[in-house]
Amino acid sequence: MKMRGTTVTLGSTGIAVQKNGFGALPIQRISQENAVSILRRAYEAGINFFDTARAYTDSEAKMGEALGDVRDRIYIATKTTAKTGEQMWKDLETSLKTLGTDYIDIYQFHNPDFCPGPGQDNGLYDAALEAKRQGKIRHIGITNHRLNVAREAIESGLYETLQFPFCYLATEADIELVTLCKEKNMGFIAMKSLSGGLITDSAAAYAYAAQYDNVLPIWGVQRMNELEEFLSYIDNPPVMTEEISALIEKDRQQLSGDFCRGCGYCMPCPVGIEINNCARMSLLIRRSPSQGHLTPQSQAKMMRIEDCLHCNQCKSKCPYGLDTPVLLAKNLEDYKRVLAGEVTVQ
Repeated sequence: MKMRGTTVTLGSTGIAVQKNGFGALPIQRISQENAVSILRRAYEAGINFFDTARAYTDSEAKMGEALGDVRDRIYIATKTTAKTGEQMWKDLETSLKTLGTDYIDIYQFHNPDFCPGPGQDNGLYDAALEAKRQGKIRHIGITNHRLNVAREAIESGLYETLQFPFCYLATEADIELVTLCKEKNMGFIAMKSLSGGLITDSAAAYAYAAQYDNVLPIWGVQRMNELEEFLSYIDNPPVMTEEISALIEKDRQQLSGDFCRGCGYCMPCPVGIEINNCARMSLLIRRSPSQGHLTPQSQAKMMRIEDCLHCNQCKSKCPYGLDTPVLLAKNLEDYKRVLAGEVTVQ
């Protein structure tokens, strides 16, 4: 199948794909039937890079059913959260079986808090190398949310791709990673291209990413209408205009400073607080229709913040160094003011 629209090559892998990548984390939230329909529509419309993970519950199984018969025409990236080489082999064999394939194009270590390398006691990187020798994986990648680990991975020369959060809220340090990957001929896969739902203008998000010819954005999709938006950009890609530039600048001002990206690495909470949504509720109810965030169910989730033990487990696990308990308290205070009618939201 000949690719339409803009393409991007992932560094030394030689993998050339449509500049719209499919992020398959959200499809774990929908039915098998709907997920298969969306995945199939994405493929038939020209998307040929699909990113999933062992940790995304049934995402791999849905992908296997939807795309098993076109395996040789697509690229699949998946991930392991394994801490040892033995665990990695178990994850890899499960992924191969679940996806219905005998190889993974890009096999990624999923957000480790260190940079796996050869000869380490955990055996992780050595296991990946052996899997590559056996042809079960084609390329070794790493995903992360930590600048120091990401930079170490790039400088190490051990990895062929880096997956890292990147959108128009990127800092100078984030942009430096993109530049460094290009210099090192390392593929850059951009996760959180919509900042976990805080960015609501997909055209602006696409236009920003399009400025970087080595960046492959993967869009998290769980609804057909969301997919159709990105598919429309294959033949009519948005470009940076004065209007889009102004929108981006406005968003940067509103979202500057400390805010929760919704990555979820602080979870689970010992008292059941849904931290990855509750810690950014003030932004969510202002940047999307607020009705869905003010239901009795949502109110119950927010009020659970009052049960916070201040154990600081979430704070210690945040890759962005946020003071999560303080952030939760601020969001709850604001939420109560919205409920009381003291603050007006859309």
